[in-house]
Amino acid sequence: MPDKSDTQTEINFLSALENGEVTTQMRLSQRIAISVGLVNALLKRAIHKGYVKARNAPAKRYAYYLTPQGFTEKSRLVAEYLETSLDFFRLVRTEYSEIFERIKQCGETRVILAGRGELTEIALLAAREQGIEPAAVFDRETNAEFFHGLKIIRQIDGLTVGDAIVITESRYPQTLVDDLRGDQRATTLLIPSFLQISTPTKSERTNTDVDASIKEGPA
Repeated sequence: MPDKSDTQTEINFLSALENGEVTTQMRLSQRIAISVGLVNALLKRAIHKGYVKARNAPAKRYAYYLTPQGFTEKSRLVAEYLETSLDFFRLVRTEYSEIFERIKQCGETRVILAGRGELTEIALLAAREQGIEPAAVFDRETNAEFFHGLKIIRQIDGLTVGDAIVITESRYPQTLVDDLRGDQRATTLLIPSFLQISTPTKSERTNTDVDASIKEGPA
């Protein structure tokens, strides 16, 4: 299945050509926030497949417009994107539900969500379904004070045995996990498998005692 971001780019590209406006590749690239080179490649591919036609216009510009096949392809891509998005949502929600069920069974006393974004929203939904209210959201990069009613913290202090950190970072999850693995205060670190975080070998670990105190899962 194509990458979700690639599908969205193609949808944006075809949508930008719906009205047959006279434009340039530079203007198209600015409009849909991709490089001119990628616009050129997408145009060549779309014209070759019969999705787009072009006609000359003054000042070295072109009028690009979608053919009936182009509109059909756009509809197909939108349906594919929505299906992929729903499948991903279900996967993420299921994994976080399993994580919070495990937390509930183990009796962890405080839960911190590490990362702020779409994954955090889904994780928060899963947590509340299990009757768990996370204590805070950990994010060093934001100036915001709250996220969906939860206090945002920029450093993790006062961790004790029984506390849990759940990874909800989608931008740089490996970096965040590596940082937390090196933090001696981390007691339970729970990482959903869809993030595909690499586990260091024993020779790569800087502090094996710290890693031994971290519980990662579900794998």
